[in-house]
Amino acid sequence: MRYRRFRIEGASYFFTLVTEGRRPIFSDPAAVALLWHAEAHVRSRHPFEIEAEVILPEHMHMIWQLPEGDAAFERRLRLVKSTFTRLYLKEHPAPPRSVSRESKGEQAVWQRRYWEHVIRDDDDFGAHLDYIHYNPVAHGLAKAPRDWPFSTFGTWVERGVYMPEWGSDARPKLPPSAGKE
Repeated sequence: MRYRRFRIEGASYFFTLVTEGRRPIFSDPAAVALLWHAEAHVRSRHPFEIEAEVILPEHMHMIWQLPEGDAAFERRLRLVKSTFTRLYLKEHPAPPRSVSRESKGEQAVWQRRYWEHVIRDDDDFGAHLDYIHYNPVAHGLAKAPRDWPFSTFGTWVERGVYMPEWGSDARPKLPPSAGKE
């Protein structure tokens, strides 16, 4: 089955990527560093801005801003995933693969599919920004967003969007659709 994806040149997109079998690859800070390296490598050849990001042990959420006149997020995601996979497998044993993956020459680091959502307006951006930064708390990995090291929360505090204590005393009100794509 071929999925139809909504593409808008120069748009902001929210994405969720998940590791195959939800293996906690990113529990290791060195794996997070490899992911950041892969993102930088792809961005140097296919520019885009990472507006927000959180990396949890077995999945990640992010908002990307694509350049004007460009809607090729699929290529960028594929390149980030494949670049990370190559780097990761140089230092770690390859996870076991299904017959299907083996027959297609695929590794079993990432789930094949991902979630994407076009950010519609400022309110939608804000809702997804909150969802991203509150995610470590929602999953019981941190008491407050500021406590999670693999997130852009600190950047948004510096920009004055959040107070440092945001999300530490009460769950923020998120629209029911945020992160449910």
